[in-house]
Amino acid sequence: MSFQLILFYALSALLLFAGVRVITSKNPVHAALNLVLAFFVSAGHWLLLQSEFLAIALVLVYVGAVMVLFLFVVMMLDINFDKLREGFWKHLPFALVVAVVLIAEMVYVLGGPNAQLGLEVPAPLAADYSNVRDIGLQLYTTYLYPFELAAVLLLVGIVAAIALTQRQRKETKWVDPATQVVVKRDDRVRLVKMAAVKRDDAEDAPTTDNNA
Repeated sequence: MSFQLILFYALSALLLFAGVRVITSKNPVHAALNLVLAFFVSAGHWLLLQSEFLAIALVLVYVGAVMVLFLFVVMMLDINFDKLREGFWKHLPFALVVAVVLIAEMVYVLGGPNAQLGLEVPAPLAADYSNVRDIGLQLYTTYLYPFELAAVLLLVGIVAAIALTQRQRKETKWVDPATQVVVKRDDRVRLVKMAAVKRDDAEDAPTTDNNA
């Protein structure tokens, strides 16, 4: 057994452990930390496949941005952990059924005639090989339409999230961009002319204590 195969099985076991801990941890902060560990281990799998760009993108984007933001949000929120634990045993049978169905699908896909699990380890790539170039060629040629469709779906999700958060909130302050663009100086600035007021010298003079 080669070193790469041993490393693959070790990373896979650690990934399964982290995935199980994500859904079984009672504390959301611990679940988020286990998810961060799962992303790091997945980046190790990409490194074994000689896909350094995908590995570093997984670490920078998901671990460095998404999960850190999610972790800080979870830590700052006042979460009632007792309420989160309610209904765990009630929904456990349904969750087990869904898990069995997913495992059966994975076994069927991996064990089917088109699984191609007996492939050998790919040959080492050249020193000047660029993963970024090949990924770009695949995205903008073969998978151009799915890539654009995913971008449109993400845009729709962003707009929908903003619309849901701003709906039925009367206290929200907002500005109409059309009105803000056509505004003029006279609408914002008003010059007021006032007469000068001169105070008497007696009022300006300091008062003295007669008992001094």
